Amino acid sequence: MKVLLTRPEGRNQSMVDALNERGIAHWVTPLLCVQARPPIAASIPHPLANADMIICISANAVTFADDALTATDPQTQTWPQAQYFAVGHATWEALDKLDIVALEAPDDCQQTEGLLTLSPLQDIKNKQIIIIRGVGGRETLAEQLVERGANVRYWEVYQRACPPLNGRHIALQWQHCGIDTIVITSGETLDNLINLVPKELFAWLRACHIIVPSHRVEAQARAFGITQVTNASAANNKAVLNALKL
Repeated sequence: MKVLLTRPEGRNQSMVDALNERGIAHWVTPLLCVQARPPIAASIPHPLANADMIICISANAVTFADDALTATDPQTQTWPQAQYFAVGHATWEALDKLDIVALEAPDDCQQTEGLLTLSPLQDIKNKQIIIIRGVGGRETLAEQLVERGANVRYWEVYQRACPPLNGRHIALQWQHCGIDTIVITSGETLDNLINLVPKELFAWLRACHIIVPSHRVEAQARAFGITQVTNASAANNKAVLNALKL
């Protein structure tokens, strides 16, 4: 087995360490990059003002939100008192590093659907909920919270893009170095992978074992004709290692 890791730059090291400990060969090619959104204008109210609950979709959401708050005015723009939620464990860890106590989605479903099962998110009529995320993404969480009576707003603190890669060149590299397992941690990353691999190399891609973080991304992969798919049910290291049977 030789594993391709595809998280954004700087986000693969913990998995590299875990694979090295187990003697598993690997290759790192970030297939997603994230960029900060424009800073908050001084004339605009605190983006988290009046929040009863704050939901962070990803570790990037925590990092870029913290950077934005600090850059605006380190003295006044701080994380407010509210009830915090993290979709996955990496997001929970990012909040924990800021000394923010948060609830996270259950281990067996670290995604929107799991988060929505948490008891504090059931009786939320008239609650002011802020979802911190990147530009775009799924609307399921906000829709479900609104159905339960909450008032929901987004704070979009970053945007995603595909790194500038020569698709044919990089896909041939992966094939020639023996990549047979690919770890995908988001639907956007899967889209970038599919768009990069040229048609003549799709047979190789379909022969690879693809690890995905959710049922939604699994269905997305199968729609592209990829059949060797394992749903890790989360994007954290423990879930991925379990999916790799390590």
